[in-house]
Amino acid sequence: MKSGVRPGYHSPAVALLLLLLSNVLTAQSYQSVWLHDGWEFSRMDDDNWRTATVPGTVHTDLLQHQLIPDPFTGTNEKAVQWVDKLDWQYRKTFAVSTDWLQQEVVELAFGGLDTYADVYVNEQLVLQADNMFTAPVVNIKPQLKPGDNQLRIVFHSPVKQDMPRFLKEGLIYPAGNDASDIPLSVYARKAPYHYGWDWGPRLITSGIWRPVQLRAWSKAAIRNSFIRQESLTDKVAVLHAGITLEATQPGIFKAKIESADKEFPAVEIPVTLVKGNNLVQVPFTIKRPERWWPNGLGAQKLYAVKVSLREDQKEIAAEQVNIGLRTIEVINEPDSLGQSFYLKVNGRPVFMKGTNYIPQDNFLPRVPPGKYQRLFDNMQQGHFNMVRVWGGGVYEDDQFYKLADEKGILVWQDFMFACTLYPSDPGFLEKVKAETVHNITRLRNHASLALWCGNNEVAVAIKNWGWKEGYAYTDKQWKELQQGYDKLFKKLLPEQVMALDPGRFYFHSSPISNWGKKEEFTIGDNHYWGVWHGMEWFEAFNTHVPRFMSEYGFQSFPDIHTVRRFAAENERSLYSAVMQLHQKSPAKGNTAINTYLEHYYHTPVDFTQFLYVGGVLQAEGMKVGIEAHRRAMPYCMGTLYWQLNDCWPGPSWSGIDYYGRWKALQYYVQKAFNPVLVSNVIEEGMLNTYIVSDEMKDQQVTLSLQAMDMEGKVIWEQEKRHIMVPSNTSKIYHAIAPAEVLKGVAAGKVIFYAKVVKDNKLLSDNVFYFTLAKEMALPEPGISTTVATNEKGEILVRVKTTRLARNVYLLVDNDPDSHFSDNYFDLLPGQQKDVILQTTRPLTEIKAQLKVESLVDTYKK
Repeated sequence: MKSGVRPGYHSPAVALLLLLLSNVLTAQSYQSVWLHDGWEFSRMDDDNWRTATVPGTVHTDLLQHQLIPDPFTGTNEKAVQWVDKLDWQYRKTFAVSTDWLQQEVVELAFGGLDTYADVYVNEQLVLQADNMFTAPVVNIKPQLKPGDNQLRIVFHSPVKQDMPRFLKEGLIYPAGNDASDIPLSVYARKAPYHYGWDWGPRLITSGIWRPVQLRAWSKAAIRNSFIRQESLTDKVAVLHAGITLEATQPGIFKAKIESADKEFPAVEIPVTLVKGNNLVQVPFTIKRPERWWPNGLGAQKLYAVKVSLREDQKEIAAEQVNIGLRTIEVINEPDSLGQSFYLKVNGRPVFMKGTNYIPQDNFLPRVPPGKYQRLFDNMQQGHFNMVRVWGGGVYEDDQFYKLADEKGILVWQDFMFACTLYPSDPGFLEKVKAETVHNITRLRNHASLALWCGNNEVAVAIKNWGWKEGYAYTDKQWKELQQGYDKLFKKLLPEQVMALDPGRFYFHSSPISNWGKKEEFTIGDNHYWGVWHGMEWFEAFNTHVPRFMSEYGFQSFPDIHTVRRFAAENERSLYSAVMQLHQKSPAKGNTAINTYLEHYYHTPVDFTQFLYVGGVLQAEGMKVGIEAHRRAMPYCMGTLYWQLNDCWPGPSWSGIDYYGRWKALQYYVQKAFNPVLVSNVIEEGMLNTYIVSDEMKDQQVTLSLQAMDMEGKVIWEQEKRHIMVPSNTSKIYHAIAPAEVLKGVAAGKVIFYAKVVKDNKLLSDNVFYFTLAKEMALPEPGISTTVATNEKGEILVRVKTTRLARNVYLLVDNDPDSHFSDNYFDLLPGQQKDVILQTTRPLTEIKAQLKVESLVDTYKK
């Protein structure tokens, strides 16, 4: 029998702990047990059963038993490609009491099955699943018996499952990121990146990837509660709770809405339920509502709304939904400059500072709760207010969206389609409809959810990537593929959003405009890849500024600590087999990094120095882009760089690597996203100094400007006091011809320093150089360091310099888990800086292992 996806059923989180932490806390009056222990797995052609971990994957279970090498190490990825060609099975025995069997329903609730799975209870087929992105629920009471019962799940090879369809149709879809000659990924409703991408390996998983629960209940169960905000003023919020219930029999009950924290009066109404699915509407209000704001603009107030069903004063079912009261509008309409694209939150235009997110592992079940927490802590500390969940990964775990609510990070949510055309036959569309029902209803209550987007880059690819000619499609085939696009992205998905999440913005594809033509930068959102794919220099970021930049980036390798984890010492060279395999953008990849590096910097003396300079290269280049976008406010109203994180260790566009280590980019982003930013740029022959403010209020500041040589001798300076900086603006506050600053001193010998101060507190500072790093005769900086414990018990590293020190790099050589509060920073002549070191190592060990370098050290043989 085919699985039926229950509308709005909230999938469990990775463990019971995550369920308790999730946005929707279900406390129904049913009996339940998690089926996580006692699992075994085997190949279908081998009766050798071994212990298994659930949630988990076949790959991680094989790895646990040392039956495959670690796919992330060396060139082992190639050695495990056989795994996805086989069928696998999992089983466990579970006990059911007589009391459980007296309940009207006993159901299996799967958080997620990856992907083609047959589920047997006592060897009776109860479910056939075919979509990783749904959470199937099936009543298995007829198959159960008192005492021990057996659950067995057969996972069919995704490759073998979908190959017959390809052979029948004979059509190759333009899925260029599918790392196979035959791109089967388009047929499977499964994470596309599992099949390979230009930053990750091809590891096509199978398994029980989200938790499994057995539960028993009678009379009625709440399947979903949609708390819809009808209106919001300072006086009152008017809301409706749409409660989806399943009843086993007709009956008269009472539906109740109340505040778990006694913040608004309870509402209770009588309801008459019919057998089967029911939708109950309960209106309620919250007086003097506190608004939810994005990070940096205010508090993230969340209201705990308890929804319950009662019969004769007895609670039959209940769940808690945490909501935030706010308005979010996406303004995408023609204007005098072209076509806008920006967000208004609570009526205020907000510049979006954020990033693109990919899944944190190729083996999703092993991402621990702490990794989600750290990632959102990093975003909050980095002044982010938006994250884009990119369409080639997965609809993320409940914890992801809960943390987004709590941290004030708006979520741009793609549907899971990216960089290719897809089938559009009725069977495929029905699968997609099932996943939209599950995920839209699961996510729509979240205060952080800002918009839905149909896909990543498919529309712009149809027009600009040469697919018709490149894949030799006939006119008929090309027409049918485009009609299929419309069926999926212009009909099915918007209809589902309208029906299930009315009022939320949807657009069918990002970007709206293409980066190849100048006029396109006036239209909507843009993915600008002239830097990197177009091999344009970083300065192009200053002139290629769109209305909203939703993708742009540049690659780097992770630091030496991470490289040591996947490459032996003799494999640490740019073009070794290991580095080549881990570079998943081979058309550009390592060659592009090297080309840009040699344009801006001296060639590093060895591979370890290459890692350091390559990180600085990425960070400095992306700084140019971020500052250009922020300076262009309100013409440009968003900058989402590619990408936040990694799914495995290796070179990529990320700012945080697979192990959570910050690259230079993440440190630079934190400064570039500062609420107040001072930024210097040469425009039309003038050195312009901008102050950009995202603050809610106007403020009076002092702007100090100074030019000095690398020894610290001041050449020129100026100070402007009592400058009024309006909120939510970008403006030039000083302009001067570079020659007036240089005063005849060679450009390669001058540092231009700007800072903004308010009430003796530094709000922002920035260093500007008039020429490329490789054209500067950098001096020996004379760096000295002291390491001590401060009054808070933290380890403090104090760095001093007598002359200019560019890109000071701190490293604890034997501690891959260490983290510095700042790194890769410039120190001006005579300046000192205090950096907090997070580590578990003793002070004496830190002192012995601390390494300090600056850019000039990479020149030394």
